Amino acid sequence: MGADKQYLELCARPMIEWTVSAFEECALFSEIVLVLSPENIKKYGAWWKSRGVKLARAGSSRMGSLKNGFKETSPRSAVVAVHDGARPLVSRGVIAACLERAFETGSAVPGVALKDTVKKLSKDGKKFEATLQRSAYMAVQTPQCYRRSLLKRALGTTGAEKDCTDDSQLLEELGVKPSVVVSEYSNLKVTTPEDLIIAEALMKAKVTDKCAPPRARFGFGYDIHRLEGGRPLIMGGIKLEHSKGLLGHSDGDVVLHAVCDALLGSVAAGEIGVYFPPTDLTIMGISSVNIAKKTLEIVRAKKAVIVNLDVTIVAEAPKLKPYYDQIKKSLAEIFMIDLDSVNIKAKSREGLGDVGRGEAIVCYAVASVLK
Repeated sequence: MGADKQYLELCARPMIEWTVSAFEECALFSEIVLVLSPENIKKYGAWWKSRGVKLARAGSSRMGSLKNGFKETSPRSAVVAVHDGARPLVSRGVIAACLERAFETGSAVPGVALKDTVKKLSKDGKKFEATLQRSAYMAVQTPQCYRRSLLKRALGTTGAEKDCTDDSQLLEELGVKPSVVVSEYSNLKVTTPEDLIIAEALMKAKVTDKCAPPRARFGFGYDIHRLEGGRPLIMGGIKLEHSKGLLGHSDGDVVLHAVCDALLGSVAAGEIGVYFPPTDLTIMGISSVNIAKKTLEIVRAKKAVIVNLDVTIVAEAPKLKPYYDQIKKSLAEIFMIDLDSVNIKAKSREGLGDVGRGEAIVCYAVASVLK
């Protein structure tokens, strides 16, 4: 294909995004594991993690990649579906049928009847030797679904050391015959430039309203809390050394409150008081990290991805510059984004007003997302 196939654009989005979306939107899976090359993990890993997708490093072969991906699946999983990243048009119907059959029989493989006559080649590849009975064969697709225990056994066979082109080949050594699920011709694997043209046409017909590229959206957040003695000073999920702390219904984390409001604003989902009302006495003293986790869930549910956070803290004391790196790292971890996607800065009020007198701290935040 002349480029990294998974990241070729299909209807203005990388192909792999369509593939992952197919499994997210069918709402049949508790987790998704994406196997990527080390280079693509470095470039896109934080973005996928912010979307709630687990990552595994690609191996030197398909079987190596399958093993690495399998290691990341939860031991509590009952059935595992293995799918090609270059099959972005798989339908919910095919996915559901394969899962259902795997629950019933232990393994299921989708396939379609052959359209063309199939002939056997001579060893030198220059002549046809025989015509195969077309009705006895199918073209195999993915997702290939297996009970987790069965796939674990298959990955321990000698076949797993070979570079198999098909995951269900591993079952042959176990004497297991996977169930057939009749699939759809539209579930094609993009392998040649011509396939990409066909996939583009099919995708446009399938999801015309989704072919527009993601839009950049922005949200603004503001918060202020009064300082009071005898309380810990928590900002950005980090405890700072100071004689006073921020007063609030929660831990008073002015930074996380402003950032959460900015993120909720970016996806038009209200503000934190809607989800954590100050009248709710059961959440008195709640850690603002929990508020941030709820906010991240809402952003993901809105199918938005955080691009960056820009935070300005206005305080007379303590001096915040020594804490920049800690707060930045904390925000990156809480919201599952790269360090270079977070910016922290602080200003003073030059002795003016309640903030200038050291009675309160203010925070402003701007969040940008793609949705």
